[in-house]
Amino acid sequence: MSNIKLYSRMLLALLLLVVFLTSHSVVLAKEKPIIVCTTSVLASIAKDLVGDKAIVEVIASPAVCPAHYDVKPSDVETFKEADLILMHGMEQWVKALKEASGSNAPIVKIPGSWNSPDALKARYEAVAKAIEDNLGIDVSDRLGKCINKIDDLGKYLKEYSKKHGFEGMPVVCMAWQVAFIKYLGFKIVATYGPPEKVTAKEYSEIIKNATSAGAILVIDNIQSGTELGKKIALEIGGVEVALTDFPGISPEMNNITAMLKWNVEKLADALAKANLQREVNILKEQLDTYRTATIVLMAITVVLVLLVIGLAIRLKTRR
Repeated sequence: MSNIKLYSRMLLALLLLVVFLTSHSVVLAKEKPIIVCTTSVLASIAKDLVGDKAIVEVIASPAVCPAHYDVKPSDVETFKEADLILMHGMEQWVKALKEASGSNAPIVKIPGSWNSPDALKARYEAVAKAIEDNLGIDVSDRLGKCINKIDDLGKYLKEYSKKHGFEGMPVVCMAWQVAFIKYLGFKIVATYGPPEKVTAKEYSEIIKNATSAGAILVIDNIQSGTELGKKIALEIGGVEVALTDFPGISPEMNNITAMLKWNVEKLADALAKANLQREVNILKEQLDTYRTATIVLMAITVVLVLLVIGLAIRLKTRR
């Protein structure tokens, strides 16, 4: 057999092996169902529950409100590959995206907040049910472990709140952060919804309530925009702090636990700044009081000196 024939057969065998391995890997990949989540919140929960039993994809960037997300052409392909689609309910674009992709995957809504331990446990349970009902994957063991970790997180948050003096502190709070802020023990004296929906009358009430209650923090929501919160803080003499409702806005914030810990650290820093600002303001007021008292005392002294001089001149004249 010539070397050319031998090389040809070896090349053909190699090509057949590559084709076999490629097709085999595609089959293996398809053996894992694909869960498409509209947000990083749902993706974080799904990943915790399925581990390596499924592939989890996320659509909306955590930096923007999912209700205002602008879909991309690649999202159509992602939906097309989905075996299960999870959404919160605020994402109006999901229906159109599903129709454009031709996906037959079931869509399951997971409504409700997630930024307090009790609410977060309810969301984990809802996602677990959706995965078991639609994909047949048993996640009960991982769910139990996740619930225990959330209980530990709740204890951590309460201890952190106590250590940093959150309890009873008067604050203004954006609506999407209310559950979390209440859980930490802050006293919410005024709230506001999405900035584009706040009327002039509502804004006036917020300022009035915040001022009368002595609010020292304005707690914003990054995904909703922060300009309104900064404006309120400037007007009431407080400090604005922006929290996130979605994990993933930075590399180290890769799940909801990390997100909530990041949020409480931001709150602690803002509260320390607000307390320092309040002390400085008190000192300024005291200084203004002393300055006013000094001016009054000097005026009285001048008047007394003039009276004494006048009396002395009168006595001298009589002599």
